[in-house]
Amino acid sequence: MAAPAAARCVRKFWGPRGGPCPLRAFTTIIPRVSQVDNSPDFLGNVPHRRHPGVLHLRSVRLPAKLVKAAQLLVEQSTVHGLKDQVVALTNYLWSRKRPLEASELQMRGQQLEQQLREKVQPRTADASSPLTDAEEEKLQRRVLNRLRKTTYHWEALRYTDELSLVYMAARLDGGFAAVSRAFHEIQKRVPAFAPRTLLDFGSGTGSVSWAAHGAWGQTLQEYLCVDSSAPMLALAQRLLQGGSESPQAPLFPGVYFRQFLPVSPKVKFDLVVSAFSLNELPSLAERRETIRTLWRKTDGFLVLVENGTKEGHQMLMEAREIVLGGGDKVAHDPREAHVFAPCPHHLPCPRLNPERPLPCNYLQAYHPLPFRWNPELKEELFSFLILRRGPGAGEEPWPRITQAVLGRAQHVHCHLCCADGSLQHTVITARRHGRDLYRCARLSHWGDRLPVTMPPGDAVPGE
Repeated sequence: MAAPAAARCVRKFWGPRGGPCPLRAFTTIIPRVSQVDNSPDFLGNVPHRRHPGVLHLRSVRLPAKLVKAAQLLVEQSTVHGLKDQVVALTNYLWSRKRPLEASELQMRGQQLEQQLREKVQPRTADASSPLTDAEEEKLQRRVLNRLRKTTYHWEALRYTDELSLVYMAARLDGGFAAVSRAFHEIQKRVPAFAPRTLLDFGSGTGSVSWAAHGAWGQTLQEYLCVDSSAPMLALAQRLLQGGSESPQAPLFPGVYFRQFLPVSPKVKFDLVVSAFSLNELPSLAERRETIRTLWRKTDGFLVLVENGTKEGHQMLMEAREIVLGGGDKVAHDPREAHVFAPCPHHLPCPRLNPERPLPCNYLQAYHPLPFRWNPELKEELFSFLILRRGPGAGEEPWPRITQAVLGRAQHVHCHLCCADGSLQHTVITARRHGRDLYRCARLSHWGDRLPVTMPPGDAVPGE
């Protein structure tokens, strides 16, 4: 299922605005929350629709020069059936899973062999005779055939010149929108952050550099794009040159392309990003080592973005656990890791319920590349994780709105991830919670933070 189709399913399930049906039996009042703030002038002259927890972007537009360069590359290409290839690649990337570990595959094989053996050779009171060589060989063949049918077969993508162009047409705009939303969170909450250096791991088409230039172009002096695919790097460089085949001056300076990460642990970057790249790594061990390497090179913020699927969310939670758990033999930076977004806590993710795991994802509207098969407006369903160097002092533990807000007559339904590590389906009214909180909640959107205060005794230890 493509990301836009998944977004439509979300809206179909949750209603036209994405809100759940108002089932009173499953709703609760926000625990231990009174007003937005104890002071009546909390908002000052700021209207409720711009309260300090607002983080969403209405819609994202790609830079005009990037759009023009992408159109020029498509016009110059000789790829046949580009639309069909774009749809096929989009669906494939959206449904892609992590590679299965050898230990897990072995365990599945042993369990399957035991089940099939019990059918072929039922247990009896006395020990039955062993299978013949022919029967044993037939059993092993059945085990292998069943494993092939029930096990996801992960393959590394080899980006040729043609596949790189298809990827650009399929994912340049959606990836740019998701990363722009993550960068906007940092801009809004830490306006003093002015990065000078950027590392983009798995840079692909270079959309991260374009988004970073749009956010911090006044201060960024170095953009290091790392991707193992030489054709993809060449495509990103052509986009940066306006799509021209002949060497041209880049549309913005300071961009460097490499196929490998810098070796020295002393080389650090103010902003480190990995967008839609973790699933390209062939094993959990390699993902762990890559995350540790990226965190070592982080001097300010580490931004991770993946598809808004269960697989994407679980990979981000793997990364979160790796960074928060430490484990480096040599501490290159004594500053602690702090979860900046979207989690308002350092506790286990409440959505990773073993019985029914749900992805923590968000929607971002954007204007896609103006190809004939694209609508005027699309939505990107994505998951993200932002980690920050330092203890996070002064950060408000405001809850995150994890689904679309549902406004009803004189009350509002909100689904919140709270600082105590719990998920709350809350009903907010002006009479019970005050007009400020009610208006702020009613005008909030999926992904915003709700500016509510918690009594000192209810703070989570260590947060």
